[in-house]
Amino acid sequence: MAEIVYPPVIALARTLFKVMDYRFHMEGTEHVPRTGGAVLVSNHISYLDFIFAGFGALPSKRLVRFMAKQDVFDHKISGPLMRGMKHIPVDRGAGAGSYATALRMLKAGEVVGVFAEATISRSFTVKEIKNGAIRMAQATNVPLIPVALWGSQRLWTKGRSKQLTQRHVPITILVGEPMHPKRGENVNEHTATLQTRLTDLVDRAQRTYPEIPQGVWWQPAHLGGTAPTPEEAAAMDAEEAELRAKKD
Repeated sequence: MAEIVYPPVIALARTLFKVMDYRFHMEGTEHVPRTGGAVLVSNHISYLDFIFAGFGALPSKRLVRFMAKQDVFDHKISGPLMRGMKHIPVDRGAGAGSYATALRMLKAGEVVGVFAEATISRSFTVKEIKNGAIRMAQATNVPLIPVALWGSQRLWTKGRSKQLTQRHVPITILVGEPMHPKRGENVNEHTATLQTRLTDLVDRAQRTYPEIPQGVWWQPAHLGGTAPTPEEAAAMDAEEAELRAKKD
């Protein structure tokens, strides 16, 4: 694919990272293959996660095509950028088209990024994940790579105002060892394994983070923060879904 938009966007992002003096800690980036297709699966705690998850693939010189909700592509500013970077729009009411596009890209040797929780986790723990990433890896015989992000929620997350002017924020990116689900193997078993692997990675990112204060909103409840518990977050998500359904 000819790349006109993606490289300048990455260059701009790198400049902003330096200006804001984000303190990156990355591990396991060698797990992203330098050639061939792969499914990259990240936890989801921020509206900026596609930037940081994609950043974890840059040491392997790979560009990640993320699957993102259609609303982002409909926006007058983000839409042209997302299309220019060849990300994949997802219409939640008709997901077959985006799934087929992702398969075509994987077969063409691209890295496709997936947020398997589907929505941002308000509790900052890993929600129940969907099996689409496993099915894509099986269908195209490519590796599946779990990625844990931590720190991005401090900049912009659901239910909180943007804090994009914060400087010196630590950002942790942990890339786990690849999984290799094969066609015909049990999808549910692989999905459960991915859930465990992703949860363990996120827990390690949280517990090794340079700042572990008590009583702050961006810290999960089980580590002494005031973020909603998973149960409280689920109730909030259900209420939000109900309100959205009424508007539709």
